[in-house]
Amino acid sequence: MPERHYTVEQANAAIPFVQERIDALRTAREGLNDADARAALHEATAGNGGGQPGRVVSDAFLAMRSALHELQEMGVILRDLDRGLADFPSRRDGREIYLCWVEGEDEVRHWHGPEDGFDGRQPLSDDDHA
Repeated sequence: MPERHYTVEQANAAIPFVQERIDALRTAREGLNDADARAALHEATAGNGGGQPGRVVSDAFLAMRSALHELQEMGVILRDLDRGLADFPSRRDGREIYLCWVEGEDEVRHWHGPEDGFDGRQPLSDDDHA
């Protein structure tokens, strides 16, 4: 699959979908971290494959896999689930960059180079929106 390059406008339009995937991943993670379901699964697995606890864990795993696959298909890179940090591949002045979005921001406002990471974020200029 060729890597997609986003404009600022395309990245901003994708934010609601990315937010939904982040929410789905967090919900699924809660299912995987449910201590009661994990303990019941451990006890029940030897006899019958886990029953209801097995389904809880299996459903959570499948939901995580689906949400991650959807982000991957879009070319969006989820950097940090806890912070809600995502990068959108883009180009600026002929070089590869990432448009950087953090949960709580209503639009993409920063970019960084592939080696810079979050700490190297630079504010977008008005020209970046053109």
